[in-house]
Amino acid sequence: MGREVILDQDECIGCETCVELCPGVFAYNESENKAYVINPDGASKEEIEEAIESCPAQCISMTED
Repeated sequence: MGREVILDQDECIGCETCVELCPGVFAYNESENKAYVINPDGASKEEIEEAIESCPAQCISMTED
C-alpha cells in the first residue's frame, strides 16, 4: 500500500506547523519560505492527519492506495 502526501506550495504560507508536527515528512525551504514533502512514510498516518488538520492554509492532503 502506497501513501502520497501532497503539499500545494502555491497555497503554503510558510508557517512551518507541518514541519514541527512531522519533521520526518516535511521540511522547510528557507529561500522560498515554503514547506515541502521529503518522505511520505516519515510519520504515522495519524501524525500526518494531525498536520493536515493543523495547516492554516489547508494546503496538505494525503492519498493511500
